[in-house]
Amino acid sequence: MIKLYGTSMSRAARCLWALEEAGLQYEHIPTSFDGGTRTPEHLKINPNGHVPALDDNGLILWESMAINLYLAEKYGKNGLWPASVADRGATYQWSFWAMTEVEPHLITMLINRLFAPPDQRDEKAVANAEAALRPPFKVLDDYLKGREYILGNQFTIADLNVASVLSLANLVKLDISATPTASAYLQKCHGRPANQKAAAMK
Repeated sequence: MIKLYGTSMSRAARCLWALEEAGLQYEHIPTSFDGGTRTPEHLKINPNGHVPALDDNGLILWESMAINLYLAEKYGKNGLWPASVADRGATYQWSFWAMTEVEPHLITMLINRLFAPPDQRDEKAVANAEAALRPPFKVLDDYLKGREYILGNQFTIADLNVASVLSLANLVKLDISATPTASAYLQKCHGRPANQKAAAMK
């Protein structure tokens, strides 16, 4: 039985989404940040003391993107995993793009709009992050014009990985109206039943 440790309020959400899209049977073990990741039991699974962590019948993996790419390659026979080497290259490219070009700035906004105490929030950091996000959102917007999904007409793990990272834009109330193609694409991805189910978990 596959086991996924984490909470839907963390990067584990993208792994729950991948498990649901792949139609897999699994056990979700809710593991929170407030002490749950620092127990001796959890540190045996992820010595970094973070979530998510995957136990696939004894194979342990951590890092959410690595987990998702593994799940899609091993179990995504329904089209979740791309068939060609070129499309797999594009999948890696867009997955890492989301994590390097977009996620750090969204995390800055998340900390300063939601997590930090009001008297410690840095509005200048928020403004700088918003400015830094405009170019990558335009890159995605331009790329998606004339495309249903990143690799063509079918939803794949590339879309799941990108949309899961960019879902933070809604949480921090980032205005992406200047990139309507990307905005419509993200709404379509986030509205998928598998994502809705994953988001409703603990």
